[in-house]
Amino acid sequence: MLLTGIAAAFFYMFAFIAVASSVMVVAARNPVHSVLYLILTFFNASALFVLTGAEFLGMILLAVYVGAVAVLFLFVVMMLEVNRVTFRKGIAEYAPIGVLVGVVIAAQLLIVVVGQSLAIEPSGTPALPTPDPAARPNTAALGDILYTDYVYFFQIAGLVLLVAMIGAIVLTLRDPRPHIKRQNIGEQVARDPEKAVELVDVESGKGL
Repeated sequence: MLLTGIAAAFFYMFAFIAVASSVMVVAARNPVHSVLYLILTFFNASALFVLTGAEFLGMILLAVYVGAVAVLFLFVVMMLEVNRVTFRKGIAEYAPIGVLVGVVIAAQLLIVVVGQSLAIEPSGTPALPTPDPAARPNTAALGDILYTDYVYFFQIAGLVLLVAMIGAIVLTLRDPRPHIKRQNIGEQVARDPEKAVELVDVESGKGL
């Protein structure tokens, strides 16, 4: 899809903000700020999808990643109480691996950008031809493929998200700590109704 005029200007604006915020996800020292920058990246990526005609993917990106995954990341980061001093001890040890992964990703992005001018024509027709948008909207066509040909992969993806959610809950359920109050249902149910409420007669003008 070729964008021109004001659409192209908005495309480059959203693309620049998405790239800048994605860099800040890694560069921010505060993990909570990193998650907030990640949410900003998702918002701009969703806008890019809408500009290119994939409005369903844009809305799904907002509903699933911003509304669920990113918020889950934020809650997990806030509840885990990450020790920054301990976390930074392994930076020097894993720095060479991180640099290697960064170089590989940069090389792949360069190949994609340069390869646009050296596009290779497909050898045959695609396995699933694109339907006519006038007869079948892209959202309906995507649903036909997702819930028929790839329904098992869709269920597996949902199972993976469920396991991730359970894992986040398990990580936050630590041993009881003295400064944290926890609910004890057994004591609440077994308490004496007569002692549940204490009435105190306070004289006028005097405190407790």
